[in-house]
This record gives sequence, C-alpha cells and structure tokens, in this order.
Amino acid sequence: MITISLRPVTRNWGTITFASTLYLCPILDLLLAEIPLKLQAELRLGLQEALVNAAKHGNNLDPGKRVIVRFSLIDTQYWWIISDQGGGFNRSTSEGDPDPTEYLPPDEAESGRGLCILHQIFDRVEWNRRGTELRLCKQLENRPRLALRR
Repeated sequence: MITISLRPVTRNWGTITFASTLYLCPILDLLLAEIPLKLQAELRLGLQEALVNAAKHGNNLDPGKRVIVRFSLIDTQYWWIISDQGGGFNRSTSEGDPDPTEYLPPDEAESGRGLCILHQIFDRVEWNRRGTELRLCKQLENRPRLALRR
C-alpha cells in the first residue's frame, strides 16, 4: 500500500509512504513527475538506489515497516528526505565532504556501489546521526538573468 500526501505538510513538502518493497516503479514515477525531463534518468537511478537501500538494508524488506519519502522544490533545489524504520546505517564520519570514490567496492563485492552512485548524482548527500534518514539535494542550473541596459 502506498500513501501519498501532496498537500504541503510544512513549506510545500509532499510525502509518499510505502511498505518495504523493491517494486519501486510507481513510487519513482510519482517522485519524478515534476522533474525536468533532462534530469529524470539520472535522478531515477539515484532515487532508486536510495529507496532500495531504505527498504532492503534499512527495513530488511519487512512489509510491516515503512519507507517515508518527503520531497520538495525549494528555490532552485530539489530535496528528497528518505526515512526507514531500521536499526540505522553506521557510516564512518570524516571531516569535510567525503570523496565519492571511497565508497567504491572491491572487485569481488558489491557493497558500497550505491553510496558512490548517490555521491555522483546528487549535490548533497547527508544522513542523520542514527543513519535512518537520508537527505538528497539536486541543484538546478541557475537560470540566466537578462542583462539590464542603461
């Protein structure tokens, strides 16, 4: 079951809540409905990876646990906040922005590939301290302003 709230909760945020599943096509379609076409393929890949991580690794595909996605366009930034009900993601913290390549897995393992993808696609990738909430931001290109003549 998917619950959708497009009425702003606070500051024009929409919400989608769904039971942990890997059947994400309808959810991704809803999340990308207002995104410019030129960004949709790249953002679909990133959001799919984030949602799979929440449902599979966070909630262990337990259908009794929910994934909650809040989303908004604020100024020139698209934001998605993805929360799960799992035990949390324990990521080593370092000062400053992490190097996306530090998440690349060894040749024989796949763990970490998704984190690298997130850092390549989104302009900001942040977790809460518990590791149960992921914040993703994509900055839109600044629109050129008209030059004023005097």
